[in-house]
Amino acid sequence: MSTDAIVILKDDHKHIRKLFSDFQEAGPNAKKTKAKIVTKIIEALTIHTYIENECMYPDVRNLLPAVEDDVLESYEEHHVADVLCMELAAMGPDDERFDAKTTVLIENVTHHIEEEEQEWFPKVRESLSRAQLQEIGERLLATKKKAPRSPAQPGAVKKVADALLS
Repeated sequence: MSTDAIVILKDDHKHIRKLFSDFQEAGPNAKKTKAKIVTKIIEALTIHTYIENECMYPDVRNLLPAVEDDVLESYEEHHVADVLCMELAAMGPDDERFDAKTTVLIENVTHHIEEEEQEWFPKVRESLSRAQLQEIGERLLATKKKAPRSPAQPGAVKKVADALLS
């Protein structure tokens, strides 16, 4: 497994996109299947946004002040995803807004992933050394092991509370 921070995050993105695709292909009446997929989406996004917020964004922001606006925008996009995940975690698949809320989450996160991969990651890759990206990647992997798996866990609750209060 690579320890390059960008490779690690792109692997997460690939996994998240697959979950999104699974949800979209499940069909309108596949409520139990969709509920299971949404649980996996929430877990994947909780872990992913946590490691980006805790490691990638602060490290890159310190090393590359020129991307500060991108980092701040990413924090805000995570805020939206965190709130939607928290709301979805409290819903069941029979809720009339379950599919609609999941669709909005998918649209927002897909936009965020595309921006990161097409605009932000190339800037970071161009500006940081391979050693720096591997160092950040090692921290991402270590943080991932202790990252919250659901919005209800303490680390995630603090992150969501901070998002709701800001």
